[in-house]
Amino acid sequence: QVPLVESGGGLVQAGGSLRLSCAASGRIFSDYAMGWFRQAPGKDREFIAARRWPTNYYADSVKGRFTISRDNAKNTLYLQMNSLKPEDTAVYYCAAAAGYSSDYKSPNEYDYWGQGTQVTVSS
Repeated sequence: QVPLVESGGGLVQAGGSLRLSCAASGRIFSDYAMGWFRQAPGKDREFIAARRWPTNYYADSVKGRFTISRDNAKNTLYLQMNSLKPEDTAVYYCAAAAGYSSDYKSPNEYDYWGQGTQVTVSS
């Protein structure tokens, strides 16, 4: 069983919204910190947001526009993305980290990754 499966990507105009979902196994969802990253062509993987109860962590570039949340009954992590900009275009990844961190911003802290979902924002 694949630990993490993202969905919800697509094409949207600038200023629009999308909600990404990440389905996880119950063990991972309850015991791990969950995060979102993105990677644009030719760029490094970039931290967006993470959550380990009771704290949410956000990159400055998305603070106020993106919201991370979870539905424990569905073992699903969400990323609500509002006021999207062309520079938000990237492949978005869900990830799970077993360890503890001060900010969960480094990809090296994560143990499991989803396959990624493409988000394209047109100008």
